[in-house]
Amino acid sequence: MHWSKPLRLHLGVLVVASLLCTSTPIIWLAFRQGSDAAVSAGVQQMREMSLRLIEGYRNTLQGGTEAVALASTLPLLTSPPPQDITAKQQFFLEVLRNVPNATSVYTGYPDGSYLQVINTQRQDVRRILAAPDGTAFAIRTIARRQGPDVISTFRFLDRQARPIAERDVDYASFDPRQRPWYQSVIQHGEEVSVGPYVAGTLQLPTLTIAAPMRDDDQVVVGINIHLMTVSRLLDAEKISPRARAYIIDDADDLIAHSDPAIMNRLLGIWSKNADGAVAVDTTTDSYDTSLETVARLRRDPAFANGGVVRIDLDGERQILQIAPVGVSGLFKGSVAAIVVPLEDLVAEANRLLMHNLLIAAAFVIAGVAASVMLSRMVSRSLYRLADEARRIGDLDVGEKGVSHSWISEINTLASALAASRHAISQFALYVPREVVRRIIDPKGRTAVKAERQDVTVLFTDIRDFTTISEQHSPEDVVDTLSAYFELLNTIAERHGGTVVQYLGDSIFVMWNAPVPDARHTENGCRCALAMKAAVDGLNEANSRNGRPELFTRFGLHTGPAVVGSFGAISRQQYTAMGDTINVASRLEGLNKEFNTSILVSAAIHDAVADRFELRPLGLVQVKGRAEKVDLWELVGENPKTQE
Repeated sequence: MHWSKPLRLHLGVLVVASLLCTSTPIIWLAFRQGSDAAVSAGVQQMREMSLRLIEGYRNTLQGGTEAVALASTLPLLTSPPPQDITAKQQFFLEVLRNVPNATSVYTGYPDGSYLQVINTQRQDVRRILAAPDGTAFAIRTIARRQGPDVISTFRFLDRQARPIAERDVDYASFDPRQRPWYQSVIQHGEEVSVGPYVAGTLQLPTLTIAAPMRDDDQVVVGINIHLMTVSRLLDAEKISPRARAYIIDDADDLIAHSDPAIMNRLLGIWSKNADGAVAVDTTTDSYDTSLETVARLRRDPAFANGGVVRIDLDGERQILQIAPVGVSGLFKGSVAAIVVPLEDLVAEANRLLMHNLLIAAAFVIAGVAASVMLSRMVSRSLYRLADEARRIGDLDVGEKGVSHSWISEINTLASALAASRHAISQFALYVPREVVRRIIDPKGRTAVKAERQDVTVLFTDIRDFTTISEQHSPEDVVDTLSAYFELLNTIAERHGGTVVQYLGDSIFVMWNAPVPDARHTENGCRCALAMKAAVDGLNEANSRNGRPELFTRFGLHTGPAVVGSFGAISRQQYTAMGDTINVASRLEGLNKEFNTSILVSAAIHDAVADRFELRPLGLVQVKGRAEKVDLWELVGENPKTQE
């Protein structure tokens, strides 16, 4: 095989090589220095933005912590409802107004009493509570639990805290003394953080900060922050569209994630386990591929108080920021992680760098452009001719205009190809297309060597065609017959058959040669039925247009035959020979005696009896053959096989 390359490459190499020898060292030095500076600036930007992100999370929890600390000192909250119920509600409403990320604030009492004020700005909260329109706050009250006149109600308020509606609820379905936040405070006797777990009233995954009352440690005050609120606080898109942030607790369990899809999966897991917290294993790659790395690095003393590291994840370099997010001793051991692709951080710097590089490489590009323009003037025409030659090889021989070039030699070659296309297109009209393809195959395969093989053969004939020819003008007969042959030829090709020969008003169609077809018998039967239906439709149109009707008879047989090219050395024909061909031809003629349309042999019946409906006609003596033929009429496809 001789070495060769496109013309434009030869010209381009000569121009570019000289330019690169002088410009490459300068460009490389500028690129290295600019890249290092971009990475350093990107890492610094990521560190600052990640710290601000974590600080926002801390501020959210800090607001809840301060609210609980203040509430635990108020004497009025020590007494169970309905005592001082109005003052308690007003205080809790003020807490929710000042801690907008809180879902609810509440107090649980040792006698089972309970007071909770809920922020209903979230649509899902209003839906769960079945709150009426205009509700801004909901108040749940359970009082006098041990007495005969138990109070257990939901009150709904608007934004000005004016009552909208009230309804009774089943107090037995909720007992604050059984909730994780109450039990944790009673067990530890101090302010605690709990979660994530599923809230009893709203049935939503939440984080809780709770503390005992200073004057009565059996009374517990708490505030809830919905996990989805935490997820929104972890929005990392301000750093990069592909950045993500998440929080894991001291057990390396995933708490919240900035990706809505992952967060919805977490919420679904917690919502299905309403009895308590659910640990989500961080080693599973189905949540985030960096979780296992974060769980390992946080144990490293170098990252105990946070840090930045470069890691390889998902096939690219990433920057990982780890920082603790505990608040006033609560959520101890929880850390926030922010992962940003390095490419995103340096993207802007790289764009600026590329701008400078493009200016430095302007002379190189100008040289390449000049060489390309020169070579394309020549190579475009050559490629167009090469494509034309390939299309001719694929028998795409539709007539097309001859391409023109300002080079006379290319015009000469284009004219030669056009002549070849025309010759092959005419050749393909008289010889089966697949045979033509094999004859012109550049690999030199023996395309038409006569070989013995199984084939399915179909012969057709028009009843009383001689009479039709006598009764109509030659022009009408030719037009009618042309439309008829075009219809049958299209149907034969659609069913994988090859029209081997036109014999007057008849055609000879064959399957399994020259193109192999494992279902040739079935395709032959289906083709015969399709041809009959199509001819019936054609006859209806001919009847309306005053043209003769063409009633067609079909003979179908399958068996061995010798298929290939036959004839003299200077003139050959692609066809098939043997008893199978003769029987198929005789079957077509027998339609006249039995007044049928499609006759098939026993060999066809044995091959497709389970898929087609065939009517037996018995043994028939065929002209020119000693043995009788078991004759069947092909009626149609078996309806069961079409279901």
